[in-house]
Amino acid sequence: MTIIEVKHLVKKFKHFTAVDDLSFKVDKGEIFAFLGPNGAGKTTTVKMLTTILKPTSGDIKINHYNIKSDVIKIRRSFGIIFQDPTLEDELTAMENMKLHAYMYNMKKDDIYKLSKQFLEFVDLWDKKDVFVRDFSVGMKRRLEVARSFMHEPKILFLDEPTAGLDVQTRNYIWKYLKEIKEKHKVTIFFTTHYLEEAEKYADKIVIIDHGKLIIEGTLSSIKNRTKTKTLEEAFLKLTGHHIRDENEDAEMSHIKRRSFIYK
Repeated sequence: MTIIEVKHLVKKFKHFTAVDDLSFKVDKGEIFAFLGPNGAGKTTTVKMLTTILKPTSGDIKINHYNIKSDVIKIRRSFGIIFQDPTLEDELTAMENMKLHAYMYNMKKDDIYKLSKQFLEFVDLWDKKDVFVRDFSVGMKRRLEVARSFMHEPKILFLDEPTAGLDVQTRNYIWKYLKEIKEKHKVTIFFTTHYLEEAEKYADKIVIIDHGKLIIEGTLSSIKNRTKTKTLEEAFLKLTGHHIRDENEDAEMSHIKRRSFIYK
């Protein structure tokens, strides 16, 4: 069953086309890797899928809701973890969980129960009263994983979820994500520059470049079609070897990650 459907998606910034006639589907319960070099249009696409940016044209359905008419229902359908931290450092772990719950108008009786459930799951229950400013980078990311599941979303969007983390912490983050995905039947949509993560965890992979879809399929089908032995070899064969600009969406620099501006 399809839970994300994108048809002929376009996003333009003045004379620059960041996403160019992009179409793909994500099935319910999949771990879906959305890959591309810097400047490919990944973050722009994720921001449209999560209602932060309005498409120039095209159609998006999230959890069977249309993005043009069901924005509030769509927002309640997903959780999101951005590459940059979005926690409140001057609040405790538990206070961050409660703040998230209030934003989603969760029932009071559920807040403590679910906070405890997910903080225990990521091994942070004993740190519930510690200020986030005193957390390590890995602990903050684990807290964001716990927080993102508080309102029990159907889809979890992850934009570079393990960037800057050491190997041990990255493995633990994926351990938590896989276990929550199996237990709660959540669909995971993630971007990453760590191609080994896509190789190891993704059920389906899409590679885009210059805003266009280059290839999609399972890891084995992509390697077969590109006649390569690894995803990295396939990725480089499809997108080239030259270095890309670090700033993926320069024309979007004025847009803050935490602001919902879709109208």
